[in-house]
Amino acid sequence: MNFLEKSWCKKSAWLVLLAPLSALFNLLAKSRRKKLESSPYRLILSVPVIVIGNISAGGTGKTPVVIALIEELKSRGYKPGVISRGYGGDPQVTPLSVDESTSVTQSGDEAKLIAQLCSVPVVVDPLRDRAYTYIVDSFNVDVVVSDDGLQHYNLPRTIEVAVVDGQRMFGNERVFPAGPLREPVERLADVDFILLNGTDSLTEQQTLAATAKIESFVKPGVLKLLPTVFINQQNGEKKPFAGAPFNMGNRLQAVTGLGNPERFFNLLETLSYQVERYPFPDHHRFSKSDFEELNLDEFQPVVMTEKDAIKCEDFARPNFWTLKVELTLPDNFVDDVVELLKVKAGEQL
Repeated sequence: MNFLEKSWCKKSAWLVLLAPLSALFNLLAKSRRKKLESSPYRLILSVPVIVIGNISAGGTGKTPVVIALIEELKSRGYKPGVISRGYGGDPQVTPLSVDESTSVTQSGDEAKLIAQLCSVPVVVDPLRDRAYTYIVDSFNVDVVVSDDGLQHYNLPRTIEVAVVDGQRMFGNERVFPAGPLREPVERLADVDFILLNGTDSLTEQQTLAATAKIESFVKPGVLKLLPTVFINQQNGEKKPFAGAPFNMGNRLQAVTGLGNPERFFNLLETLSYQVERYPFPDHHRFSKSDFEELNLDEFQPVVMTEKDAIKCEDFARPNFWTLKVELTLPDNFVDDVVELLKVKAGEQL
């Protein structure tokens, strides 16, 4: 977490000095949105679009929601495809169709993980409308899910789902650069669904307070994140996330490049081990030298998320372990999405 992000979290008083810049940023963002949404050249949808996004800078857990929703849509007979910016990747050409053979250095971690876990068409392009056109023209899809992209207004959308970090919420509730918001909190009044993530480590009272803060816009659903197993990155051995999966006296060397690493660290600390924290910037492109410079103990487990592990496949060591988690969507959420999809898609298409 850099200095500015820490200041947002602490709600530092000096940030008021950036208020004029925030006002200008907000004005330009609103003007841009109006211009793109009213453009006569704006894309016309032939297949409905579900955008999974947020209004805050940094990670809120959108990709796990995308993965869970894709699996649910597939189980209901849909043929979904995913479009992504491919943050952290460097594709030689765009649009880039991502599959298991695509290098993560080209696709970015999130797009590669979705392609690997979901076995659906995934297309990377910083221009969401171009990615949409490519995936619809190249693959047999009947619904497109956009991983992030709430502010990419050049792409029309059928349904908007906003994911909110239940721990960090909206920081000081100011728009960038005086705060972490890409758009004002009031933007949530426009979305169709709000999902509250990261409440697992909150008390019931804290969860209720977080829910109350946003239910004036749209009644939020609460996501449940269940850690299941540790998987060895070299031999595939599995250890359950319960009791004492590793030898007593082990230390967990936790390495991650998440937007909110505290959630991962806190989860590991529910186990009966000392946890050593090694946070990296969000979407950090891990290399072998990163681990060499950390001077980690080769006899103690190194644990990371699936999103981090996918970037370490080429140099994984015997003590590298991936924590696999399962995300449970709120009751009736998918049914409500499918029902609204039918209604709105009929109006749009």
